[in-house]
Amino acid sequence: MLVSALILGLLGSLHCVGMCGPIAFMLPVDRYNSFKKVSQIAIYHFGRLLAYSIIGLVFGLLGKSFYIFGIQQQLSIVIGVLMIVIILLPHKTIGKYNLSKPLYKFISKIKSSLGKALKKKTADTFLTIGFLNGFLPCGLVYMAVFGAIATGSLVEGSLYMILFGLGTIPLMTTAIYLGKFLNSTIKQRIQKAIPAFVVVIGLLFILRGLGLGIPYVSPAPIIETATSAIECH
Repeated sequence: MLVSALILGLLGSLHCVGMCGPIAFMLPVDRYNSFKKVSQIAIYHFGRLLAYSIIGLVFGLLGKSFYIFGIQQQLSIVIGVLMIVIILLPHKTIGKYNLSKPLYKFISKIKSSLGKALKKKTADTFLTIGFLNGFLPCGLVYMAVFGAIATGSLVEGSLYMILFGLGTIPLMTTAIYLGKFLNSTIKQRIQKAIPAFVVVIGLLFILRGLGLGIPYVSPAPIIETATSAIECH
């Protein structure tokens, strides 16, 4: 399942360029020193990965709580269904239920901090920009968060989000170097592939929750049995 995070990041990175591209284009990188530019971009990505790892840790903890209560399989099915429903629902329908609305104050603070950081060129600027960038609301990040919850583990939840972030790096980096370089035909093809892949991930989570005994895809549930003997004298 962790591989799905990397592929989601790779396919969804075009969406990331559309959402976070303006921030990437405005990075105050050194245009005259290639080594500095590469290191600054690397630090920016490290900041994003750090933010994603924290998000994965938090939601992995949430998933672990479901695991403790013995409902991880049901959770996996619910998350799989949610992924498919959300990706198939018309955009206008989802827009009526703006999940980011309660976080507007938090988001506005992030954007304000980002604006200030983009004007600086200190050593920590790129780490700060990347870190704050990672907390901006994004539909694909929400999908990755669902995956982190379904892992039912702090470590795996964090790793899931890190792999998702790693998947976005190649295209995001290319965007920083080349700007808007993809033609509309390629963009449309990738955009069409994203929903299809999210549906596949959703189906995999559902299969995982069903526990059909299929190795790696739908392993049988582990049933722990405890026996105790009471001796009477």
